[in-house]
Amino acid sequence: MAHLKFNPRTLILLLMILAITAFRLLVTFNSDELQFANFSSIGAVALFGGAYFKDHLKAFAFPILSLFLSDFILSITIFSKYSNGFLYEGWYWTYIAFALMVLVGRMLLKNINVVNLLASTLSIVLIHWLVTDLGVWINNPAYTQDLPGYWSCLIKAIPFEIRFLEGTVIYGTLLFGAFEILKAKYPVLKLQMQKS
Repeated sequence: MAHLKFNPRTLILLLMILAITAFRLLVTFNSDELQFANFSSIGAVALFGGAYFKDHLKAFAFPILSLFLSDFILSITIFSKYSNGFLYEGWYWTYIAFALMVLVGRMLLKNINVVNLLASTLSIVLIHWLVTDLGVWINNPAYTQDLPGYWSCLIKAIPFEIRFLEGTVIYGTLLFGAFEILKAKYPVLKLQMQKS
């Protein structure tokens, strides 16, 4: 039997992702239905997973799994009227955007500092805005199916993207700050030759 090595770094990263994803559920369950729409931890989770998991599969799988689990819980509970029986209409646009956000974390956060974190945060907000609203615009009779129609859709989404930016900054500060503090206190969490 192969030796299984316990990797505390992977476990802590995964627990932090699950904990911050739980905040998404807590905020949503404890507010008016759409009061905090898009004020979410998912952007921070995407960046965090992309930045800290060096194994490509884990970097994408763990954040996407956390998004799916929280989406599923929301779609069968308080957002059931928006659910199409599985998740919600156009869910795949959100997941495409989310995968691209993880990729931004992998590419821009190889060296984690305030400037890189700010640049990656602004990049994922732009990705979220353009990709998820593409799903809102396509085949939607409320918008003309041309560039001005798409632009109109984007303009209407600005308040939601501001909330997404606020959520990403706040939750990102918690995630990245907490892990950097933990790394300083517990050197076993620093990336060495192991894959996390």
